[in-house]
Amino acid sequence: MLARLGVKPRHWDAFNVRALRQHPGFTQAQLARKLGVVQQTVSAWECGDHTPTRLSAYLLDVIAEKYGFEYEDVIAAGLRL
Repeated sequence: MLARLGVKPRHWDAFNVRALRQHPGFTQAQLARKLGVVQQTVSAWECGDHTPTRLSAYLLDVIAEKYGFEYEDVIAAGLRL
């Protein structure tokens, strides 16, 4: 549905998923519950074994907005490392 509206989720790589999870102090299990996935899925994203599906990426965008996570700031900080 969101794709039909022209809304495209951000690219969530391992670094950004971990940074988002740590921003509000969530454990992997807590973030997983919010997304409707199992903790092992969040772990796989953070290890870079898999990337979030489109629906999960949309949900990560919503969580980022809700908790004031500045995706672009993390990207810029990551480029400086």
